[in-house]
Amino acid sequence: MARTRAIDFEEKQRSLLSSAAAVFAEMGMEKASMAHIASRSNVSKALLYHYYPSKDALIFDIIRNHLEDLEAAVAAADEPTATPEVRLRLLVRQVLENYRDADNEHKVQLNGTSALSQDQLDELRAIERRIVKRFSSTIIEINPDLNANKPLLMPVTMSLFGMMNWVYMWFRPGGQVSRDEYADIATTLILEGVKAVR
Repeated sequence: MARTRAIDFEEKQRSLLSSAAAVFAEMGMEKASMAHIASRSNVSKALLYHYYPSKDALIFDIIRNHLEDLEAAVAAADEPTATPEVRLRLLVRQVLENYRDADNEHKVQLNGTSALSQDQLDELRAIERRIVKRFSSTIIEINPDLNANKPLLMPVTMSLFGMMNWVYMWFRPGGQVSRDEYADIATTLILEGVKAVR
């Protein structure tokens, strides 16, 4: 007889994903095992397999939840009636705030996709495209000529994501700049630089 879903299923699932992300980030996708993840989560392997049948399923859910949380946070922070400059600044701040305490999930996103099926990759890329589109639609308002002579909107947008996505490599709380200060630096670099891009 199939086991019924516990009332706190989603809470336990989130906890497992957090523990799994930490293990994957520390050990790498190949070396990490379900036994390692169960041990870090303080659950039996049987219980872990009840939630996730494989490492691939864990990796997919870690990335999907990370992206869905980011998409929801960015949508909530967006101010479509604000000037594009203010709107971009709000969006960048929200992304960097959402990355706070999410280094493990971010590493899994950057390094774990080779384990996923094409259908899983397509689902994740659809979320990524929606997030990127929110930024690119704001950037094109700042410089409507970006795509006039050649397609430059996407390279400019992805340059901004490069500044945001790799911040975990060097940013340290209590360092020379705060998270919000770096958000302003990254936004200003785009705002000032995008006007000169032709």
